[in-house]
Amino acid sequence: MSETTSPARALDEPAAAGRARPAAAVRAAGRRTAGARLRKAGTVVLFLAPSAVPLVLFTLVPMVGSLWVSLHEWNLIGAMRWVGLGNYAALLRDGDAWRALGNTVLYIAGYLPLVYVGGLGLALALNRVTRGRDLFRGVYFLPVVTSWVVVALIWKWLLNPSEGIVNKILALLGIDGPGWWTSDTWALPSVIIASAWKDLGFVMVILLAGLQAVPGDVLEAARVDGAGAWRRFRHIVLPLLSPSTFFVLVISCISGFQVFDQVYVMTSGGPAAAASEVAVERVYDLTFRYGRVGDASALSWVLFLVILLVTVVQVRLQRRWVDYG
Repeated sequence: MSETTSPARALDEPAAAGRARPAAAVRAAGRRTAGARLRKAGTVVLFLAPSAVPLVLFTLVPMVGSLWVSLHEWNLIGAMRWVGLGNYAALLRDGDAWRALGNTVLYIAGYLPLVYVGGLGLALALNRVTRGRDLFRGVYFLPVVTSWVVVALIWKWLLNPSEGIVNKILALLGIDGPGWWTSDTWALPSVIIASAWKDLGFVMVILLAGLQAVPGDVLEAARVDGAGAWRRFRHIVLPLLSPSTFFVLVISCISGFQVFDQVYVMTSGGPAAAASEVAVERVYDLTFRYGRVGDASALSWVLFLVILLVTVVQVRLQRRWVDYG
């Protein structure tokens, strides 16, 4: 009597054959997949290396080193002495450090509106220009690529209380010019004016690119519907320009917290009682004038955390007002 195969057994035979594949074939397929992944990772590393290596060597390694130094007392010459979080605790009682951070916030509060409004005004003006736009854009952008030392020295001369051109022009108008960078009151505004003038070209280029991306047919439709120039600007241009505005505000705010060159050249943090000393200059003074490297490293990390916190808040808030279309 011949043996018969049930239908269920016949259906299970291909699956069983599949499960019976040699384990060596499975391992070989896995090795091929792993090799392809390694080759892909190697290619990525090869292309990233020109940027990643300098980033690691000149940014990440110094950051880790400064964090380690911030936990010690050190004068750049002698041996380090472990103090743990003592330097951070000392910062809470350091009135000069708080004043430097306050001056930095005041600098940003004056710099951001000035550079944004000025850059937006230039962008709106150039957006209407049909001839020579590239020439004007290059002229206005020239200060951006100029050395900060050169710009600071020029503005220090322009704002000289006795020989500066600004005060001479004010005198012709019957106005008694202030002491500018020699005055406790006007030292920080002098730096703000110089900084805004230098960075106007950068803000202008970013906002001009945003303005040129605004659809002309939308503006024309609004004009036909009776919307005036201000309403078109307020309800169409500004919302569509919000991504460019967000980028400018974040970058300008970060650079504002790191302001140093112009302050050091124009006022050196003075003229008296550190009237214009900012956070980065305080770090410089603690390191090279007072030999308190641990305190300087702690302050630099506090400044880093402040910048990080402000940037995170800006990124969170941009969801409420930035329109990416």
